[in-house]
Amino acid sequence: MSAHPFNDLSLAALYDALNPWGPGDDFYLGLIRAADSVLDIGCGTGRLLRRARTEGHPGRLTGLDPAAAMLVQARRGDPDVEWVLGDTRSSRWRGEFALAVMTGHAFQQLVRDEEIRQCLDAVREALTEGGRFVFETRNPGARAWEGWTPDRVHTVTGPDGTEIRVHHEVTHGPAAGVVGFSETLTRAGRPAPRTGHNTLRFLGTGELDRFLTGAGLRAVARYGDWDRGPLTPESPEIITIAGAAD
Repeated sequence: MSAHPFNDLSLAALYDALNPWGPGDDFYLGLIRAADSVLDIGCGTGRLLRRARTEGHPGRLTGLDPAAAMLVQARRGDPDVEWVLGDTRSSRWRGEFALAVMTGHAFQQLVRDEEIRQCLDAVREALTEGGRFVFETRNPGARAWEGWTPDRVHTVTGPDGTEIRVHHEVTHGPAAGVVGFSETLTRAGRPAPRTGHNTLRFLGTGELDRFLTGAGLRAVARYGDWDRGPLTPESPEIITIAGAAD
């Protein structure tokens, strides 16, 4: 798995500004509202679970993330949510969750085959009978990495009101579905930009299904966008809802 690019207190504090609430969050929040026990793998700043609890979700909510700095953000406000530092290698559950989710393209952080297999085995073990695992990956057919170029700069406002300019640049790939890229943040009033590096794996549906089958899971629904539109070769997302194989 790639090193977490936001395992730094100052960067973690910027995460929600850099990744504002969007249609994907609404999609997952609807699923969380309907489940009585939820495991959010790679929960980041925990905003999905915190919002669900603030809205009155009465069940068990557990967030798991390998970056301590992100969990510092998650714990602010002290909602009644269980925050766990680690990943599916260090934390295991048996038949405890009706829903497990991996949001924000976190599944693509699993670059090696063995990482994917281990994670899916742990998810299958953690689900209750009839439980569901929901995650999304960028559709490789849409070739999102072609838009990760330094000339495409977007601007956001940080929590302290400062302007932050962000651009991305592919550093290697795509090779065997693996793309490396950098993310550079330039903050107004700061002397130098900060650059982080990440690596993502792009998997098609055939590869995803082979990994799911190996873990005793199967896709029960797939969408190509957050409006639950059909998956097409050009769809931006591959959104998978998986359950135990028959």
